[in-house]
Amino acid sequence: MTEHNAAGSRWTDLERPPLNTTALRRGLIVPGRLWTSLDIVTATGSTNSDLTGRAGDLPEGAVLVAEEQTRGRGRLDRKWSAPARSGLFLSVLLRPGPDVPVERWGWLPLLAGVAVATAVARAAGVDTALKWPNDLLVTVGGEERKAGGILAERAGDDAVVVGIGLNVSLTESELPVPGAGSLALANAVSVDRDPLLRAVLRGVERWYGAWRDAAGDPAASGLQEAYAAGCATLGRPVRAELPGDRQLVGDAVAVDGDGRLVIATEGGGQEAVGAGDVVHLRAA
Repeated sequence: MTEHNAAGSRWTDLERPPLNTTALRRGLIVPGRLWTSLDIVTATGSTNSDLTGRAGDLPEGAVLVAEEQTRGRGRLDRKWSAPARSGLFLSVLLRPGPDVPVERWGWLPLLAGVAVATAVARAAGVDTALKWPNDLLVTVGGEERKAGGILAERAGDDAVVVGIGLNVSLTESELPVPGAGSLALANAVSVDRDPLLRAVLRGVERWYGAWRDAAGDPAASGLQEAYAAGCATLGRPVRAELPGDRQLVGDAVAVDGDGRLVIATEGGGQEAVGAGDVVHLRAA
């Protein structure tokens, strides 16, 4: 009885019901398929940190979801916060295996971006664009806003943990920073997180299977083309803020075979950027 009351007391917002663990496991964990376990916790600091710490004891395909993250991280150790049950906060454990060269593992966060963008369009009816390398953008009142992000981290020698954060039902007053967005603010037809989570994980499974079958080749698997088609960064002027306090300004023209952003500079040259912050600039 105590446990029931404790769980019930946390579910005070009927507009934000908890995820249905039993139904999700039944729909996603199928013998011979990618997902091997799915755990949902009420709250944790970071699903990426938790899953990375347990990676040595888990098979590929472990999924960890938190109803609330208190120390969620984005790229460059930026904080990611949101009210309980207002979004999807999850990490997945992948072991690409010896058939995929390690230098191609950098495509995993881009792969997750394609999967999430496709899932959001299908399950929530929201057109989601990708900002290189791994931000998820939605349009709110004609303005591009970040509604999610992806963070991939190595876990030992043979595994990668891919974390996905997505703002689903956040209102304007709940946004962690100005300029953030959510599916609700982008006029989603549904903010039901159960079908959205199923769509995200099925999308990751589909793209990961194709990529791994192609030995991680982004062109042969179709991943490079799909990412470019959904990438809002391409075809526009950008400023790349690079390590060592260096800046590069030019037009984003391609994503190369290593997942790097190719920027054409005013002098007629091109430079491929593999790490750094990219700012979308307004066209002159």
